Amino acid sequence: MSTYSRRPFRQSGARRPLIHGGAARRFLRGMTACGILFAFALLLASQCAPRFAAWFASGESGVVWSVQLVQAVQAATLPAPAAGGQAPNSVVVIPVSGAIGPASADFIVRSLQRAADSHAQLAVLQLDTPGGLDTSMRQIIKAILASPVPVATFIAPSGARAASAGTYIVYASHIAAMAPGTNLGAATPIQMGIGGAEPPGGTPGLPGTGPGNRAPQAPAPDSASAAAGAASSAATGASANPATSAPAALPLDTQSTELRKQVHDAAAYIRGLAQMRGRNADWAERAVREAVSLTAADALAQHVVDLNARDVPDLLRQLDGRTVATSAGNVRLATAHAPVVTLEADWRSRFLAVITDPNVALMLLMLGMYGLFFEFANPGFVLPGVVGAISLLMGLFAMQMLPVNYVGLGLIFLGIAFLIGEAFLPTFGSLGFGGIVAFVIGALMLIDTDVPGYGIPLPMIAAVVVFSVLFVLGVSRLALRARRRPVVTGSEGLIGSVGVVLDNGLVAAAAGPATRGPAGWAQINGERWQVSSGVPVAAGEPVRVIARQGLTLTVEPVAAAGARQQQPSLGGKSS
Repeated sequence: MSTYSRRPFRQSGARRPLIHGGAARRFLRGMTACGILFAFALLLASQCAPRFAAWFASGESGVVWSVQLVQAVQAATLPAPAAGGQAPNSVVVIPVSGAIGPASADFIVRSLQRAADSHAQLAVLQLDTPGGLDTSMRQIIKAILASPVPVATFIAPSGARAASAGTYIVYASHIAAMAPGTNLGAATPIQMGIGGAEPPGGTPGLPGTGPGNRAPQAPAPDSASAAAGAASSAATGASANPATSAPAALPLDTQSTELRKQVHDAAAYIRGLAQMRGRNADWAERAVREAVSLTAADALAQHVVDLNARDVPDLLRQLDGRTVATSAGNVRLATAHAPVVTLEADWRSRFLAVITDPNVALMLLMLGMYGLFFEFANPGFVLPGVVGAISLLMGLFAMQMLPVNYVGLGLIFLGIAFLIGEAFLPTFGSLGFGGIVAFVIGALMLIDTDVPGYGIPLPMIAAVVVFSVLFVLGVSRLALRARRRPVVTGSEGLIGSVGVVLDNGLVAAAAGPATRGPAGWAQINGERWQVSSGVPVAAGEPVRVIARQGLTLTVEPVAAAGARQQQPSLGGKSS
């Protein structure tokens, strides 16, 4: 028998699970993570479902789908033609419908580049828009002005419009055309306050719009055209005509001065485009100052557009034989029998259109923040952290492409931080209430424009606030419940553990100078520990750990511990 002193060593036995808390807690974590992933997938699917439904409804075979997938990967950076190849001297049709934003600007710029690379003789921008963002509009106009391929902006089909930002694009194009039943105009920039209310004093920047200050120029559009143009927040605005301005129409406060500067800048911009293309500059300035609109026939009569056409083939027949001046020189068009290639938005444009929706961008920010919060509150779960990081980066990427008010964005993050702090600090609801108020105000201020389709509706804000409160309360409840559970690791985790005495038991003969009372060995939690006790204990008897000193545990018999717990109650009865 060895005379060397023994030390505790780990023996085979039941190991502690990596994730504590039982199956119910693991199931709850998994359901929460799956809920975050499902919400993210549902968000993207709701935007892309119509496209996928149209694709599957076409009835193409699996081989054709495989070929198209390979072609899409090879041409991932350029829009794909809808049908056929693209031959030299062809006509490229670029359909654009909806508000002008980062996605549509990227699609138009890349389509014009594709037309130039394929040596197309004409690019037709088929336009139907209520307006859009100023930065996106100017990006499109720069691409048109620098294009070596003539660009014909065609407001079509019948019933379409080119309001606000669309009017600037029409004026910048080499050729402007309209289909019957369309309209353009209403190009005044509008700066809206929180909640969409106009500043006091009516529409700023329109000093000459009173009844007595109207210039007797083009006839006013019909009510439907005016209403359609006024609904769009044009990305860009225009300036005012000093000859028809009323200097006292607006107060000289900071807000009015800023709006007046925007109007003057926009008016000079559209007048310069009109002079470059030889079109009616006076009406262009009125479209900015007075938000007037024109029908197709009136626009042709006042030399705002170059021609009217029923459709794209009719437009090409009328343009045949014309000479157009571009940045690369004069180009003579031969479009009567030219092949027509229609481009469609590719996956990149669709992806940008989805994430640059302000509602989607806000939800991505929320998913990102709460995914990271859940990961930090439950380290090692990984999935919420991965989803949260990706969502947060995508949301920030979308925000930098939108006209974001950074004060509103800061209030949103501050509100989220307050809601998270409420879960861990005893503030009795102060931080939580402040977080809700900061988040709501920040969401209302977030998008600094009144362009249709770029606002965040109040029901969306209310839904996100309710979800945030419920999420924070749920996670904080799990955290508090975890804190109340007994410690199961480290030195504290051994206290209260039950083991079995080994060898010859705890006898006085085994006591050493470092121990008090009988000492020996016991198996506790699958490990062999040196133990000491105040009373002798036979081998095989259960003992409970009551203290620890270094590598020696102090134990007592389980029977003695139970008797000590029952003694106060017995004493109470005897009295």
